[in-house]
Amino acid sequence: MKLVFCGAAQTVTGSQHLIEVNGSRLLLDCGLYQGRREESRRRNAHFHFDPRRIGCVILSHAHMDHAGNLPTLVAAGFRGPIHCTAPTADIARELLRDSAHIQSEDAKFLNKRKNRHGEPRIEPLYDQEDVERTERLFHPHGYREPFDLLGGLEATFLEAGHLLGSAIVQMEIPGRNGERDRRLVYTGDLGRPNQPLLRDPEFVRNVDVLISESTYGDRVHEKEEDLKERLRAILMRALERRGKVIIPAFSLGRTQTVVYFMNTLFDEGRLPRLPIFVDSPLATRVTDLYRRNASYFDEETARALREDPDIFGFSGLTYTRSAEESKALNDRPGPFVVLAASGMCEAGRVLHHLRNGVEDPRNAILITGYQAPNTLGRRIAEKSPRVRVFDEWFELRAEVQVFEGLSAHADRENLAAWYAATGGGIEEAFLVHGEPEAMEALAPLLQPFAKNPVRMPSMHETVEI
Repeated sequence: MKLVFCGAAQTVTGSQHLIEVNGSRLLLDCGLYQGRREESRRRNAHFHFDPRRIGCVILSHAHMDHAGNLPTLVAAGFRGPIHCTAPTADIARELLRDSAHIQSEDAKFLNKRKNRHGEPRIEPLYDQEDVERTERLFHPHGYREPFDLLGGLEATFLEAGHLLGSAIVQMEIPGRNGERDRRLVYTGDLGRPNQPLLRDPEFVRNVDVLISESTYGDRVHEKEEDLKERLRAILMRALERRGKVIIPAFSLGRTQTVVYFMNTLFDEGRLPRLPIFVDSPLATRVTDLYRRNASYFDEETARALREDPDIFGFSGLTYTRSAEESKALNDRPGPFVVLAASGMCEAGRVLHHLRNGVEDPRNAILITGYQAPNTLGRRIAEKSPRVRVFDEWFELRAEVQVFEGLSAHADRENLAAWYAATGGGIEEAFLVHGEPEAMEALAPLLQPFAKNPVRMPSMHETVEI
């Protein structure tokens, strides 16, 4: 067996892991690398392998850093099946269509300036036709239902608890030439127990080869009640200052969680109602998918749905759809809250809200998840004095609050508990999807359950097992 780590190696973006086994080649995830525009373009446009020789893709979930580069793979000649859960297939269709649209719109916007300065034009990474070809390759499967792959391999999806439809990938690899069978497990993005909306992650035993995420391997998340109180305090300050609260939020998962928290605060009488806008056509469509897939939620959410058929809609909450509705928010006086994509502030409508709001000290910006290095979201989270939006520089005067505890990723304690539940005896263990500091902090917690030293592969590193 050969593993080639083609993305999310000592970084938290662009997940992509190539496996060669028993004469077959398959890919675990095919995500977009997010960072500086030129570097991102170069990395996303060129693969470290021949896409035409990949037999299939196993997609852990629909977030863009795991699924967002699938149309580029298809445009480069990939024609095999893309295995995923049914909710992942539904959500990925929406996200990829939206990604193609955003790339087209952002290219038009930026090319106006480039044309004035005689600079080279930029082109979208892929278009809607590429997305349509990708959609036809999705092969949905249920949880705990084994399915055949290539060369006698078998895979099963288990609940990852990170996102609607997210999956841990368990692969059974038959031995050859008298060798024993092996079990390879890829966590994808592992979730946290006792989170709103989602079921808890499942445990896996008897693991031979483990590829584990490590995003928050160096920290412990805040408790839910503490997060709700911090959110309440920020919204109260916005009311007093009559400012805007801008929340860059991933359209998938994070937006629905923040809406759920705010609805809870309103229902508990801990916060006066104020206007809230979900300014993302994609988030609106994804929320509709959440409503239609209620059977995948945890029991607590199922009970809430029995009491309130629409926990994602309440008085004062507006889902904007048109560009005109979005633009109107720039001139609307506060106080109000606007949630808009993208979560790392690299594209989409949130850029326009930031462009119009970062210099006003009455406003607040809530960072609600991991921000990759060299993204605008990371610079805001680090409170850089000046930030660049649409190639223009602005003073960052708005209040900035970082809510890492809203993350749907497991923290170091959750990961340690998951490793312990494997029962130990892991032959080879790899940490991916984490920055070096997080991986180095997490490795000692995984090591007691692994026979050989835990590895932290670098980009394009190849490992023979």
